[in-house]
Formats: sequence, structure tokens, C-alpha cells
Amino acid sequence: MLSAELLEEGQHLMAVCNSCRYCEGFCAVWQSMETRTVFEEKDLNYLSNLCHNCSECYYSCQYSPPHEFAINPPKTFAKLRVYTYELYAWPGPMAKAFHRNGLKVTLLTVLILVAVMTSASFLLGGQLFMTVHDGNFYKIVPHSVMSIAFAVVGSFSALALLIGFLRFWRNVGESYSTLASPGALATTAKDIFTLVNLDNGGDGCSYPQENSSESLKWFHHATFYGFLSCLIATTLGAFDYFALGQHGPPAFTSLPVIFGTVGGVGLIVGPIGLWIMMQRRNEEIVDKSQNGMDLSFIVLLVAISITGLLLLVLRQSAAMGSLVLIHLSFVMTLFLTMPYGRFVHGIYRSGALLKWSLERSRQAKSKASA
Repeated sequence: MLSAELLEEGQHLMAVCNSCRYCEGFCAVWQSMETRTVFEEKDLNYLSNLCHNCSECYYSCQYSPPHEFAINPPKTFAKLRVYTYELYAWPGPMAKAFHRNGLKVTLLTVLILVAVMTSASFLLGGQLFMTVHDGNFYKIVPHSVMSIAFAVVGSFSALALLIGFLRFWRNVGESYSTLASPGALATTAKDIFTLVNLDNGGDGCSYPQENSSESLKWFHHATFYGFLSCLIATTLGAFDYFALGQHGPPAFTSLPVIFGTVGGVGLIVGPIGLWIMMQRRNEEIVDKSQNGMDLSFIVLLVAISITGLLLLVLRQSAAMGSLVLIHLSFVMTLFLTMPYGRFVHGIYRSGALLKWSLERSRQAKSKASA
């Protein structure tokens, strides 16, 4: 339940900003805000997820601290966003446990999975520390075992993310039928793939400090497209295995390896760049309670990428068995924590962008019919 204090803070922010409107050209948040005169909890939930945390508004605001109004949109929206992560999460108790101890829960999960997989490998007589000369890691973990395990974990994660998104969609006042709007979906896809709300007319964001820079956008791009490239690599690998019957290790020049390598590099450059910016950011505009959740996501992405690239290079050495189990443990932990960690902000932010696209379409139709 949203605390009365945070609800009051959010409504105070909107009341002042809707009277001023100096920031209306900065991003979609302020343009959407101007279509409202009353700000209920559902409006704050929507606008907080539409916020991309670029902070340009904070440094331009005449009412930001030390002014007595103490307007701080990035921090207020950050607190509201993390509240929505718990509000929409399924099952809810898992979200609470993760938000309170994000990094500890992540590391503990990795250790448990490594221990379980190592024990299972020995019990089944696996070749954990033996050199597999052809580099076929399915001799360490059979493809059938790997497929079943990730099908179960992946299905759970996908179901939790879907339930969370549908809860968000209903909570912000949209019906499920509006999800089938091709024009709005196309506009939303463009906004997501270009990160236009981090562009600010080409000047970028006031992050990590007051000076504008496009670094936040480019590190987000590296992370997003790195993840997408790894997803394509996994899909192509599955196609090669099931459709083409290629059961051995993929060649270094094969499409799964090329996409996986490009994605791995992106998932090292992007998250580390975002982490460096976190160390330099203005602490006045952040909600420090989310540090553990942010750091755990960065650690997982970088660990998955490094172990994946090492696995590719050392796949014909005695280290391959250990690397396979460690890499799979990191990947499985990412899947398990996706519905409750930083990953979920991409789901709700995409939903908020879709709602904003629908609002613009409705406004255009209303003006045309007037």
C-alpha cells in the first residue's frame, strides 16, 4: 500500500509542476501531466514509470532545493517506481524479499545453484573437471537437462512478468483491448528502440551531474541491444540444434557465436558504464534504497557476459566444465530475479510509453472531431 507520505509528496510535485509547466518540452512525463488536473495514485504510478530518470527537469527547476517547495522529480518518481514494482509483482512476497536484500539474494541464489549443479554433476558421473577435446559442453550438461531446467525457470519468469504487466495496465486505467492498437504499438516500439526520452533534443541528460551528456542513453543502448543480441544468439542456437540437427559446439564463425559475442561485449560495456555513472551521480536526486537492486542486476549481466565469453575461448580446456556450471547459474539467477529486480523497469516503462502513445492518439482524434 502506498504510504500517505509518498502519495502526498507525489501530489505536491504534480500540483507545483502542473502550475509551472516550464519543463513541458523535456520529455513525455510533462506533456502527459498537462492533460490532467487531478493526480490519483494510478496517475502517479503511470507517470513515475514514464519518467526515464534523466534529471534534466531537476536542474532546470526554480522550485528544487533549497527552495521551500523542495521539488525533486527524479527522486520522487524513483520512490514511486519501486513501490509499483512490489505492487504489480507476482508472487508479491518474493518482490519484498528481493527489494530489501537484492544483492544478497542474488549472490545466495548463484551459490546455491552452483552447489546443486556441481553435486548433481558428480552424482551423475559427469566430466566436470575433464577436458572435452571437441568443446561440446553438452557432454557436461546434457542438452535435455538444460532444456527442461530453463523451460521451467523461463516459463515461471515469463508468467510473472506477464502478470505484472497486466496488473500495471489495469492499474493505470487501460482496458486489455487497447493493447491491440497497431499504430500505438509501432510508435511505442520506435520510442523504445531510439530511447527518445533520454535524448532531450540531442543534448542528452543531466546525469550523473548537472552538465548534459548522451552517455546515459548510449550505455542504455549497449545494455539493451547487448541483451537482444544474446537472445537472438540463443534462439539461433536452438534452431540449429532442433531444426538442423547440429548437436556439436557451434563454429566461431557461426551466427549464434557472432551474435553471442557482440551481445556479450555490449552487456559488459553498457552495465559497467552505468555503474561508473552511478558512482559519480548527484546523491540528492536518487533513492538510495534501490542501490542493492541496481547493483545486483549489473553484477549478473557482467558475470553472465564474462563467463560466456570465457566459455567460448576455453571450451576445449579443462576449465570448461566449471565455467559451464557457473555461467548457467548466473543465467538462471537472472531469469529468477527478472520479475522483481531492475529488469522489470523496462517492462513497466514500455507499458507507460504505450499508454502515452494511446493518449496522444486520443487527443488527436478529439481535436479532429471538435
